[in-house]
Amino acid sequence: MRWIKNASEADGLTIARLRLLWALETQGPLIMSDLKDALGVTARSVTSLVDGLEEESHVRRRAHPEDRRATIVEPTAAGREAVLRAQEGHREQAAVLFEHLDEADRQSLLRIMRSVIEQLEARHRAEGSS
Repeated sequence: MRWIKNASEADGLTIARLRLLWALETQGPLIMSDLKDALGVTARSVTSLVDGLEEESHVRRRAHPEDRRATIVEPTAAGREAVLRAQEGHREQAAVLFEHLDEADRQSLLRIMRSVIEQLEARHRAEGSS
């Protein structure tokens, strides 16, 4: 976790803030309650995260066109750039972790990880249908 934290905060963003930006990057603009659900945090936490990101010009709020009670949060260009920089930083850090593996070990690791991911997805599907 320390390694992830150090790699993530290189741009001055906490892991929690990057998770929020990533949710917006992958799911598009979201209302606050959908962000809460996507991140698995409290409404108060989402408000605090959005406040901080808005202050840093990484996100902006806008009124929902149909629901006066809802606020839509969307990334700004600066927010999207921060996500791209974080992704690149993570790729570079991951490359360092695996560069000592030879090709056969990399292929074995990839096969094992695919198997684990398939098992996780199968369990997720099974939980969703019950």
